[in-house]
Formats: sequence, structure tokens, C-alpha cells
Amino acid sequence: MENGAGNGVAVAAPAVDSPASWNFTPNEALLGLTALSVRGVLGRVKAGMVVAGGGGVAAARPVIPMGHGDPSVFPCFRTAPEAVDAVAGALRSGEHNSYPTCVGLEPARRSIAKYLSRDLPYELSPDDVYLTSGCAQAIEIICSVLARPGANILLPRPGYLFYEARAVFNGMEARYYDLLPEKDWEVDIDGVQALADENTVAVVIVNPGNPCGNVYTYDHLAKVAETARKLGIFVITDEVYAHLTFGKRKFVPMGMFGAVAPVFTLGSISKRWVVPGWRLGWIVTNDPSGVFQRTKVVDSIKSYLDISSDPPTFIQGAIPKLLENTKEDFFNKTVKILRETADICWEKLKDINAITCPSRPEGSMFVMVKLDLSCLQDIKDDMDFCCRLANEEFVVVLPGCAVGYKNWLRITFAIDPSSLEDGLDRLKSFCLRHSKPTK
Repeated sequence: MENGAGNGVAVAAPAVDSPASWNFTPNEALLGLTALSVRGVLGRVKAGMVVAGGGGVAAARPVIPMGHGDPSVFPCFRTAPEAVDAVAGALRSGEHNSYPTCVGLEPARRSIAKYLSRDLPYELSPDDVYLTSGCAQAIEIICSVLARPGANILLPRPGYLFYEARAVFNGMEARYYDLLPEKDWEVDIDGVQALADENTVAVVIVNPGNPCGNVYTYDHLAKVAETARKLGIFVITDEVYAHLTFGKRKFVPMGMFGAVAPVFTLGSISKRWVVPGWRLGWIVTNDPSGVFQRTKVVDSIKSYLDISSDPPTFIQGAIPKLLENTKEDFFNKTVKILRETADICWEKLKDINAITCPSRPEGSMFVMVKLDLSCLQDIKDDMDFCCRLANEEFVVVLPGCAVGYKNWLRITFAIDPSSLEDGLDRLKSFCLRHSKPTK
């Protein structure tokens, strides 16, 4: 019986009103923001791939994921057993099934404060730490807290466009300063000063760098802090890849300069512990002078946390043991693999026609390379390159347009070394196949 009464006579479905009669429309600010999402862009890149079972050959040639920032699927990048034990213990204890406080469980915040203070000239307190659902929510919160009519925020180019998405959604203007490839992707300090005005609220840096694989020196970070102080703005430092360095430069936290200019440090356990799905991040106020208190920015953060979702309580409960018990050998192993794969990437990219890598990566999991489209035939731009590479070679890389750098590519080397070599060999074959014939 469909749409009918018990007498077996069919009854027509009621007419549906035209959309114009409904008293709602979607939030216009959200439309189009997918273009600023790495997930959204990678979805477009992979859309044309013909996978096994659909007439393709992916069963014989596995897909090589060199566009993502999640190496956890590879056994060589599995998280520390101590981290797993900490989470399992917190869950089994039955002590972490309730709602946490809005700022996060105090033992977790105290442990994170102690963990981060090891690299600083002063001690953080638990009150300096606010727990979030990964670093993504930390970005969301900061952009919401700083937003006001007419405000603008200074972002790096190339950079993680999620900052722009959250800024635009909150009514802020995103202004881009350049990173300088010829200077190991340093901040263009003059460009920052030229962009800033009385409505600028903050400058964002990412260190170690996503997407460039750079690591900033102490002296360069000091210049960034002095510039922020001169302009009267905050520094937002994204340090989600903290300590994942494998070159000559060691990681220096921006919080070292909190007394020069107030610093928001955003971080998480996602990358160093290789657990992005656990969704535990933080906002830390590096502000010995108390600027954030006097301007009531911290009150705004607390108010936002009162109306937002929390990271899982049992993950928060696991943080003290996770931080305390994870052995240094685990971190050393991760860095060793990243050093190996970064070297593989650097050496193999030298031999690929139409691709130039300006500098050897020293941190994070990525490297930026420039496309020379004049060497290729029938390739329109970086997006076209990546879509055709995925379709023909089952290799996925991120087009530079997804990080604000058209006709460049971001390549992830945080994958199994043998898979990386295979992927780079396929990339070379693709470029050779599409090379313009020599006269």
C-alpha cells in the first residue's frame, strides 16, 4: 500500500510547493568555501580515477597518496604503543565518560603546559592552555575570537587555506604576504609591513612549514616578533609539526618571543604522534605581559568554548600518560623515516623534467615544487596536471592552487619509502610522456 487508504485506491501524493515558497535559504558565506579545503581539492583530483572493479588497473597499480597529510595508514608511521595504552587505560578506567569543562580537563592542560614549557624561557600554567578538537578547531576559534567588522588578518602564501576559509566565514578580510622561496621560504617582512593597517589584528606563521617543508631560525622568528610589536598585532603560530625536523635547523617555538609580542600557539598531537583522527589540539597563550588578559581576548576564547563541541573526554584523560610515557625512540624513528623520505624526494625530483624544487625540505611532511608548463604539452595548469596524473598513473599530489600558489605542486613525502619511490618514478614517467618534443 503506497500513499493509499485501506480500500486499495491509490491516493496522489500532495503537491510539493515551489522552492520560492519556503522561508529559508542556505548560508551564502558557506557556498564556495570547499574550494579552500584540501579535502575538497583532493576530491576533485581523485574524481577522474578509474579504480579496480570499474574497468581500471588500480588492482595491479596501487594508488600512491602523495597529496595528503596523514601518514597513519602506513605501518612504518604507526603511533607509539604508549599512546595506545594511555587511551585504552583512560577508556577502561570509567573516569572519563562525562562532559569535560569547556576549557578542557585540568590534568591534560597541566601536562601540555609542562610539555611545552620545556622549550620556553618561562613556565606556562594550565590556565594558558585551551583544549580543542584538533588544530582545525583551534584555527576556527581564533578566527572567530579576533573577527570584528572591517578586521583583516595576514596569512602566508603559499599556505593552508583553511585560515582564509574560517576568516571569510567570520567576516574578516584575508590578506596574503609572500614566503620567499629563494630564502628558504622566509617571511617577507617588508611585505607584512606594507599590508598591515589599523584594522589588522594578527599575522599567521606556520613553523615547521606546511606546505613548504621549511624551518625558521631563531633570528628570523625574532624579526617576525619585532614586526608584530611595531604593528601592534598578535602572532598566531601554527606549530602542529613541532619537532618534526630533520635538517640543520632545529625547531624553535614562537613562544620564545611572547614578551616581545603576544603569541597564540596552535598545536596538537596529530602529527608528532601520527594520530590525526584522535582530534586533540590546543590553543596556548604565550603572553608573559598579560596583553590577552587586558584586552579580554581570553574571555572571548572561554565564551566560544562554552558554545562549541569538546574533544573526546577519554582522549583528554589519556594526555598526561601519553606525554609522559612516550619514549624518545618513537620520535627518533619517525624523524629518521622523514629524513630518509625527504632525501628520496629531493634527489628524485632533480631528475624530473618540468619540475623544480627550490630547497631541500627540513621539516614537516611536505615540499613545494614549481611546474614549468612550457615543457609540457596539453597541460593547462596545476589542477589539470594533478587530475591527469591521478587518472593515468594513480598518483595523487596536491595542486598548488589549493595552497594559493598556482602552477606549483605540494608533494607529501610522509609515506612508506618504497611507495614514495614508486610514486616519484610514476611522476617522472608522466612528465616524460607529456613533454613537448625537442626540435
